[in-house]
Amino acid sequence: MTVSAEDRARRIKIIIFDVDGVLTDGTIWIYPMPVALPDGSITTKMVEAKGYSAHDGAGMTLARLGGMKVGIITKRISETVALRARDLKMEFVYQGQAFKMKAIRDIMQKEGTTLEEIAYVGDDVIDLPVMRECGLAVAVANARAQVKAEAHYVTPNAGGEGAGRDAIEFILKAKGLLEQCIEASIDENNPMPSSMDIGKGGDLK
Repeated sequence: MTVSAEDRARRIKIIIFDVDGVLTDGTIWIYPMPVALPDGSITTKMVEAKGYSAHDGAGMTLARLGGMKVGIITKRISETVALRARDLKMEFVYQGQAFKMKAIRDIMQKEGTTLEEIAYVGDDVIDLPVMRECGLAVAVANARAQVKAEAHYVTPNAGGEGAGRDAIEFILKAKGLLEQCIEASIDENNPMPSSMDIGKGGDLK
């Protein structure tokens, strides 16, 4: 018996995202930044930058209001990823992960969850091992063809353009919680939304 994507979504407790190509459009900007040395001279170091969608950030708030936890697993290691994760108060942050199922198994052990309760959002073949095992496999609109072919759901928007929000809203709608979570997110008496996605813009404290 085939299980629908909506039925799979109703079981989800944790949503995990890849970063490049999912929470960003996949572009990696590397540019020189001058750095002053103790002797007063100037050197240059290369800094990595990425662009994130504010819609995805708001989506993380909706996910929390829907009783879910969120996180990222990415192969690259980047301070901009760490900063964005701190802004969004993500529960799970795994960088430098060439084999992402290792991080998934760690999450399962810590949270006492099953694979059926985890959704994963990816875009490239490195994401396939997790997508083949998790409860709900989501491919973004700009994902490689091989990834879309194995996904339970494909987002209408591309990575960096609200694909993460699409995945979250799909799950919340399947649970019958989407409108409730949206209203809670704009309720000034609800303390959660005001404490999330502060957007300190580079303040690492």
